[in-house]
Amino acid sequence: MALHKGPGKHQERLMSVNPFYGEANPVGGMTEAPPTHRLPDTPLPPSTAYQLVHDELMLDGNSRLNLATFVTTWMEPQAGVLMGECRDKNMIDKDEYPRTAELERRCVAMLADLWNAPDPSAAVGCSTTGSSEACMLAGMALKRRWAQRNADRYPGARPNLVMGVNVQVCWEKFCNFWEVEARLVPMEGDRYHLDPQAAAELCDENTIGVVAVLGSTFDGSYEPVADLCAALDALQERTGLDVPVHVDGASGAMIAPFLDEDLVWDFRLPRVASVNTSGHKYGLVYPGVGWALWRDKEALPEELVFRVNYLGGDMPTFALNFSRPGAQVVAQYYTFLRLGREGYRAVQQTTRDVARSLADKIEALGDFRLLTRGDELPVFAFTTDGDLPYDVFDVSRRLRESGWLVPAYTFPPNREDLAVLRVVCRNGFSHDLADLFVDDLGRLLPELRRQPHPLTKDRETATSFHH
Repeated sequence: MALHKGPGKHQERLMSVNPFYGEANPVGGMTEAPPTHRLPDTPLPPSTAYQLVHDELMLDGNSRLNLATFVTTWMEPQAGVLMGECRDKNMIDKDEYPRTAELERRCVAMLADLWNAPDPSAAVGCSTTGSSEACMLAGMALKRRWAQRNADRYPGARPNLVMGVNVQVCWEKFCNFWEVEARLVPMEGDRYHLDPQAAAELCDENTIGVVAVLGSTFDGSYEPVADLCAALDALQERTGLDVPVHVDGASGAMIAPFLDEDLVWDFRLPRVASVNTSGHKYGLVYPGVGWALWRDKEALPEELVFRVNYLGGDMPTFALNFSRPGAQVVAQYYTFLRLGREGYRAVQQTTRDVARSLADKIEALGDFRLLTRGDELPVFAFTTDGDLPYDVFDVSRRLRESGWLVPAYTFPPNREDLAVLRVVCRNGFSHDLADLFVDDLGRLLPELRRQPHPLTKDRETATSFHH
């Protein structure tokens, strides 16, 4: 979560209360205006408190027009009802809410089967608050397994984790929090993600694992997991080093099983020890829920699993968070039950079709060059093409005038020279909305072409990069 500071004296102010917020008696409803940054002295009527919060939130962006986020922004009303019925259930209290715990167990079993675990009944897993927590848990398991194998050298030796420079920021957090050296494979030329051979060359006796991303947030491309495992197999033959792989499938692990069935990336590869995904991304559930699975009990050291006597029941748990609502897990089970394999295939195919079609239409405008086309994740990145008087930051800023939220950002080393726009197509972003988007973009181009030069002075503050 973001870190916030308290307000300075000049920022303190009172909120404005409209007389009509008092439902029965407008004058009686005009209580003393509450402050914004400290607790009010007296209570407010619930309708007044609701309206004050509601009105301020109108200034947020429209989530359905947010083409930056991967997070689900639409679910069926029935799912919302179920979530409302379960928001008061503490997910961690499996003794008091055994059926909620059973639905979590079923989801883990379904994912183990979907990701081709050799023995789905032997796979172990858990729900999390999102992929960031899931990645932390997977990294902890990798580090602890390495420490067990190197007990004669650790803690003297410093462990390292190999990954592409394009990984989500949660992996940088993991390395920082758990004191692991991050070894990053840079981008080179038109390769915008991990190179298998370069990753293998960074491995040594202190490498706890290699992270492969099934669906890079920078451009939507899959990393070659099978090729990476083959490079690590060859490394083991030469040196004896046995380096496991974790697949960060935050988005792709809920796309590839349905649309790319012949792509081998999951537990079919013996070197893949664990996989995570975001249920709240292409798992089609509102935030926040993630999933972490290990191929078997050997991949998750028992010493990391806590067995807690909680409210009268023995409860094995592996998590960074403790209390949280059961609503998102219930919504995940509902969605699995509601759609099944064919339903997921239809939804994900539709999003990919929208992404491909929109990418083609943007390319046809003539001012842009596509880096990806939405044919892996339903996500594509594009940049300005040729000597134009505007840049991607100008485009992003102008699209906001029509309500569209499209991130513009520069790539990491060694491609800091490349600035792009990225479009994420999700369930609910239809062909009709895509046509409206490209129409708005097309209407902006004549004005952008008349600019004397790009107008963005500070790229760092022009927009934010949304994972």
